[in-house]
Amino acid sequence: MSSRKHKPVHGPLEPLILVIRNQRVILDADLARLYGVTTKAFNQAVKRNVERFPEDFAFQLTSAELGRLRSQTVTSSRKAIGNQEGTDNWSQIVTSSRGGRRYSPWAFTEHGAIMAANIAA
Repeated sequence: MSSRKHKPVHGPLEPLILVIRNQRVILDADLARLYGVTTKAFNQAVKRNVERFPEDFAFQLTSAELGRLRSQTVTSSRKAIGNQEGTDNWSQIVTSSRGGRRYSPWAFTEHGAIMAANIAA
């Protein structure tokens, strides 16, 4: 994967779990943070091992799903409630000043997240 590591997520995982297509999933950016790698490096590893991820393990969001997700996660202020730094509640999906994502995020079911741990390590 990438030599540039990200700070891993510590704490409860429940806030990272979303329900999409009637399945509990975690998005690629959140899994990448959990494993301490960039989203780009994480997705490259998934692509190299795509045969390990059938549709019941992982799927890419449609533009409609992404739009609904964006509308649910956009915040109106950079300042997080009770957070002096003000960056913890910004969505990983919302377009940033550097251009944002070029592709729709991948959603991983519980089995897909476990499989991803094997390729991200």
